[in-house]
Amino acid sequence: MTEVVRPTVSKARWVDVSVILPVHNEADSLREVHKELKGVLENMNTTWEIILVDDGSTDQTRAVARTLSTDGTRTLVLGRNFGQTAALAAGVDAATGSIIVTMDADGQNDPSEIPRMVALLGEGYEVVSGWRFGRQDQWLTRRLPSRIANGLIAAVTGMKLHDFGCTLKAYDRKVFENVRLYGEMHRFIPALASWMGAEVAEIKVNHRKRLHGVSKYGLARILRVALDLITVKFLLSYATRPIQVFGKLGLVSFLLAGLSGVWVVYDKVARGHNMTGNPLLLFTVLMLVVGVQFISLGLLGEISIRTYHESQRKPIYYIKESFQ
Repeated sequence: MTEVVRPTVSKARWVDVSVILPVHNEADSLREVHKELKGVLENMNTTWEIILVDDGSTDQTRAVARTLSTDGTRTLVLGRNFGQTAALAAGVDAATGSIIVTMDADGQNDPSEIPRMVALLGEGYEVVSGWRFGRQDQWLTRRLPSRIANGLIAAVTGMKLHDFGCTLKAYDRKVFENVRLYGEMHRFIPALASWMGAEVAEIKVNHRKRLHGVSKYGLARILRVALDLITVKFLLSYATRPIQVFGKLGLVSFLLAGLSGVWVVYDKVARGHNMTGNPLLLFTVLMLVVGVQFISLGLLGEISIRTYHESQRKPIYYIKESFQ
């Protein structure tokens, strides 16, 4: 297998703030959003860069981004539409800032909120998440799915944020040294960071109406969130001990098989019913097989986890600070 080597960035090129904008078919709004964002950054007492990530746009977005790629703005063009998480990951890998800010390019996120979020990072927080208070979106296709998704994520992860789906967020760069992005995982970064001990803050941010184009999200987003939520729950609770989840399921299956088997025997001895025609006999056998499979999955998971951590010398802990 060929080893992938990421390009290194000279410290001389490092900046204070990197703003990443995943872009997909936003040609009509991109120029206006970039102008507003650049104006905000120029008024901050920091060095900065803007990274536009064209996520397989099929309109004139690439041409517009090319004209904007001067004086602190870079553009990354992905080979096809990989999705928002992949676009953010590409931007993070290319970013040189000690602070990373993410936002949408449709004009609904207000760039004027960035200085306030950056200031909170200076107070000791490592993630500042935006809460789109008073959202300017349609209730049925945007706000309702978002409310359901936020409720599911909060219930499963135990992190009580109001708006996991808001792209406008600010991060200490160190957060991404321990969080890798896959699937639709970008919305779960605050929960994953909090699990590692990072301090997370949520602030109300201005939300504006979309002036151009149409939203790329809808009711189908709930299904994607639910599936990725299973992955996140496993990562947060059982990533280093899979036998605990699969083993418990296996033991429950064995218990059900035992109870069902005892009843089958009792039914035969005490009542004289034929075991062959008893559906509980099939249930007993099924639960035994399922129990063996769950235990086997747990053991295989334990082997895989150990191979993963030991081959890469990846720690199962995160040291936030060290004193001497």
